[in-house]
Amino acid sequence: DADVQGRSAPAPMTAFASLLSPLVSGGVDFIVIGGVAANLHGAARPTYDFDVVYARDAANLARLVTALESLRPYLRGAPPGLPFRWDAQTLASGLNFTLTTQAGAIDILGEVTGGGGYKDLLPHTIEVDAFGLKFLCVSLPKLIALKRAAGRPRDFDAVAELEVLLEEQERDADDRPV
Repeated sequence: DADVQGRSAPAPMTAFASLLSPLVSGGVDFIVIGGVAANLHGAARPTYDFDVVYARDAANLARLVTALESLRPYLRGAPPGLPFRWDAQTLASGLNFTLTTQAGAIDILGEVTGGGGYKDLLPHTIEVDAFGLKFLCVSLPKLIALKRAAGRPRDFDAVAELEVLLEEQERDADDRPV
């Protein structure tokens, strides 16, 4: 299925569980950002891929490779047959990878504009329990900052909805008894 821009139809949120599950069960240190994070915070906007920021230490790179290898990751948009090795050395030599897998599209990011790397984002996370899995997701205020820093028109469009959600969260917090 393709939309009018020729992109794949948005993946249902449950499809992202097939990307999340191996990361969680593989003990990978990662933080969910992007459209999936927005959806987890209550946004209705569809998303087409799954974005995570991952820790770049050698042990985590090895866990990430092992977690995703059965999904046959390949560089998204690269011509078929282009040599691509999915291993820790490749990850260590690069930073941000946009991949296609048998379970869908995933962007694994060593750093993200406006947020830095995994350790930089860690203080701006919440633990989420979704799809029967527990994992870290970037906080709503930080997600808004990341979307602004990305500076793409679609991110600016998303910011308006995310700010309304943040206002609702803050209003609900103010209404709670102490």
